[in-house]
Formats: sequence, structure tokens, C-alpha cells
Amino acid sequence: MFSQSEAGFRRLLPLLKPHLRQLIWGGCCMLIYVACWPVLAWLAGELIPKIGDGDLIRVSQVIVLALIVFLIQKVAQFGQDTILARPALRISQDLRTEIFIKLQKIELRAIEKLSTGDITYRLTEDADRVGEVIYKTIQDTTPCFLQLIAVFGYMLFIDWQLSLATLFLAPLVTILVSKFGEKVMIAAERSQKKVSDLAGLLGEAIQGLPLIRAYAAEDWMLNKFNQEIELHRNAKYRTLKLLALQHPVIGFIEASGILAILAIGAARIQSGGQTSQGFSSFIAALLMLIDPISHLTTNFNEFQQGQASLKRLRAIEQEPIEQEDSSNYEKLTKARGKIILENVTFSYEPTKKTLINLNLDISPGQVVALVGPSGAGKSTIFSLLLRFLKPQKGRLFLDGHDLFKLKSSDLRKELAIVPQRITVFSGTIEDAIKFGRNTTKRNVIKAATVANAHDFIMEMPDGYQTQLEERGTNISGGQLQRIAIARAVLGDPAVLLLDEATSALDAEAEAAVQLGLSQAMKNRTVLIIAHRLSTVQEADQIIVIDKGVICDMGNHDELMRRKGRYSELCSRQLIRQ
Repeated sequence: MFSQSEAGFRRLLPLLKPHLRQLIWGGCCMLIYVACWPVLAWLAGELIPKIGDGDLIRVSQVIVLALIVFLIQKVAQFGQDTILARPALRISQDLRTEIFIKLQKIELRAIEKLSTGDITYRLTEDADRVGEVIYKTIQDTTPCFLQLIAVFGYMLFIDWQLSLATLFLAPLVTILVSKFGEKVMIAAERSQKKVSDLAGLLGEAIQGLPLIRAYAAEDWMLNKFNQEIELHRNAKYRTLKLLALQHPVIGFIEASGILAILAIGAARIQSGGQTSQGFSSFIAALLMLIDPISHLTTNFNEFQQGQASLKRLRAIEQEPIEQEDSSNYEKLTKARGKIILENVTFSYEPTKKTLINLNLDISPGQVVALVGPSGAGKSTIFSLLLRFLKPQKGRLFLDGHDLFKLKSSDLRKELAIVPQRITVFSGTIEDAIKFGRNTTKRNVIKAATVANAHDFIMEMPDGYQTQLEERGTNISGGQLQRIAIARAVLGDPAVLLLDEATSALDAEAEAAVQLGLSQAMKNRTVLIIAHRLSTVQEADQIIVIDKGVICDMGNHDELMRRKGRYSELCSRQLIRQ
């Protein structure tokens, strides 16, 4: 079961070590449960001939003994199942947590290439399936395997010749189960991939529902959805067909074997090589092999499907992770906000550079706007400053410290971003502003006041305890933006990164947000990405970036007088000197 495989189930074995005590107690219950099977087979051999003889006293005695053994076995089975369930479920939980921790460390570039629906399916359905395999391996597969050994050992004791005759069936059944299992694993992997694709499409459809309705594209989306459902149905059907074929084929072989054993047993009784009592025990034991074989067959198929799921979970581990903090990282005290980029070159693809030998020197408290066409490299600079990306060449400094020699958590406490597309998690407004940080209500109110959000929050039904719906859909875009500003300034960062913070707002909402931004920007170094150039005319310095290089820099008036790239961009937006 735990043979080496691409999925790597053997790598889960170390997760059992913390649960050794429970495994020992569960194992003791399992041994008692398994040991009862040969006893029951012996009692069956005692009972059947006595029934034929009409010996009611002996029949009653055997039945009472059988009931006592059954009671002991079922109590042991209850103990086995309940005790072993805890470590099995804990391993599943630990695996899911391990993958989630890994997910949080993966480079953002790699995350962006993965489908949200696919990742969600892996951490829910795939993780559940792996957990079920672990549970069944401990709680069902292992006792079934031990039951086979114990019962077959008793059969050897009764009649070794007849027992060896039954072994001729074992290789055939094993080969068939293995072949079916391989095909089931391949089919299951395809089926799970189609479910992930379907989950991804559902996520897109739900998020883009307003757009779908606006373009009257419901029929197009329904057709696309039906195509995905059909692909999933076909993939799932292939898996179910394999399972449906396996059971009758193996069942027919088992039935044929039992009938052959009956014929051989009758011949041995007639020749005097076996007694009717011994043969009755042998047949009872043989029948006791059918159920564990059936369970092992089913569990093996589920194990193969679990391997496909574990393989998909392990694929997440192969994604590149964000650079770890240096063991001898430099200590960063409260930053002033001086930023230097020194000969920074970065490229997403080897053949195309996004930034080329970029040099910037930004003083503490300075407001700097990054402008230029889409794809010029502005957002890349933000990602480099936050250490989401690492340059292929050059260095970045904060107050004289190389960013990649600092502890990432220390660095990110000093840099806060207000993105263009705001993300909030369901919970209270207070939770949204705190965002996992341990701070007081007073500090939350202070941050909200700076962000020009306190007044509208207090007008909400429950103030700071008002529940935000998923993606903050129960408040306006301007209010959501001001909550994001409060979230950013709560930790009193030295550097504020603003990525088109007002681009999607109407004039009234923009005015409220701009007031919040102007208050949040005080005594901080501020970098602004802007396509609407009217929002950055008051910046201390405007840096024009095009095709990864700095074309020009200066304040608004200086750049307009030069009649260069900035002036050209302004004229397109009807901005004059």
C-alpha cells in the first residue's frame, strides 16, 4: 500500500510518530478483533455437524460461545475504529495545513498562473480523499490484511493441501486488481482535473456574473459550462465503468474458486482425508476471506484515486517559493523611508526585460509618482520593493539596508500598499482594518480617522462591528477604498505604496478617498502608480517609465516645459500646463 510512488504516500509515515500511543492501543484492539475470526471459524465447524446430529445441548453451548466471541470482537472493533480515527484524521489535517503553509510561501508569479478553483479543489476535495485513504488504510485495510493472514493460517492448520489449492486463485486476483488499479488511477486523475477545471469556470462565472448579464452572454456561458460538465461526466464515467467491470470479473473468479474448493473438499471427505467437521470449519474460514478481499479490492481502488489526489497536492510543493529570510538578517528599527534602487534589472521572461538598469533615489517623506504606459514596469517596482520578486541584477535599499538581507516581516511592516483592486475578507469592519494584527480598538479608530473612514463607519448599523459580506459587496467602492487606507496606515508604515487607488471611483467618492490619502501620506515616503495624471500633479517628483527605463523625471511644471513623453501623455488626457 505504501510502496514508493510519484505521489509519495510513504512520506506521510513520519506524520504517524506523534500518535504512537494511540496507534499502539488501536493496534491492540485490532489484534483482538482479528484473533476472533479463526475462533469463529472453529465454532462454525463445531456447530454445523451438531445441528445435523440434532444435539441441542451442544448447539446451545456453541451458540453462547459464539455470541461471547462476537461481543468481544465487536467491542474490539469499536475501540479500533474510534481510537485509530483520531491519528488518521489528524494526519489529514496536518497534510492540509502543510500544503496551505507551502501555498502561502509560493512566489506570487507562480500563484497567478494557477486557477483559484483548481487550488480550492486540491485543498478541499483532494485533501479529503487523501484523508479518507489514510483513515481506511489504518482502520480497514490493515485489519483486513491481518484477517486474511490469521484466517488463512487457520485454514493451513486444518488442511494444508486444500489451503494450497486455494492459493492458485490469489495470483490471478492480485494481477487483475493491480491492472484495474492502474487504470482507475489514470482515469481518476483525469476526472479530478476536469472537476478542477469546472471549479475554475464556476469561480469565473460567479465573479463575472454582472459582466455576463451586461453583454447578454448567458447562453454563451451556459454552453461553455455544459461543455465542461460533459467533459467531467465522460471522465467520471470512464472511472465508474472500470470499477463496475472489476467487481463482477473478480467476483466470478472468487465464486468459481469456492465451487472448485467444495468439489475438492467433497472428494477429500469421501477418501477419508478430511472430516465433515474439519471441512465445515475450513469452508467457514474460506467464506471469511471473501469480505476482506472485497474490502481490499475496493480500498485499493480508492488508494489509487487517493494517489492521484496526493500527486496533485504534491504538485503544489514543486512550485518555486519566495526567498527565505537570511539566517543572519539585518535588524531593521523604525524606518525613515529612504529608498534606493541601484542598477535594477528584472525580467519575467529570459528574452524580454521588464526593467533595465533602473536607478532611483527617493528621500524620506517624498511623494513620488510613477507614470507611463501599461507594461512599462511600474507595478514590477512595487513587487520588488515588497520582495515578491527578486531582481536578476542590481540591489534595492531601505534606509541603507539591502532588502534581501532584511527579515521579510520586518520589511513589510514598514511598507504598506493600497491596491487598485481592494480585497477584504468576510468579518467585521474592525477585523478588516486589523487584518490579523494584534492592536487596540483605539488604534483602529485612529487609523480609520486618518483614512477619512471613521464617520461613515459610525453611521453603519453596528459601527466597527458591522459585518462585511464577501468581497465587501455591502459597502460602496469609495468606502471600501478608505477601509483599505486605514488598514495600510494602522501599522504606521514608513512607506506607502498607492496603486491607482482612485481610478475606479466617481468624483464624489474620489474626493473622500483623496482626503483620506492626503492625511495618510503625511510624514511618509509615498510612491504612487497613476495612469490618471491629474491625480499626481502635486507630487514632489514624477518619474516617467517606458519599456523598463526612466525616460524623464521632475515635477509636473518641469516635465511639461520639456515637451517630452510626460507632456505627450498629459495632452492625451487634456491636461495642460
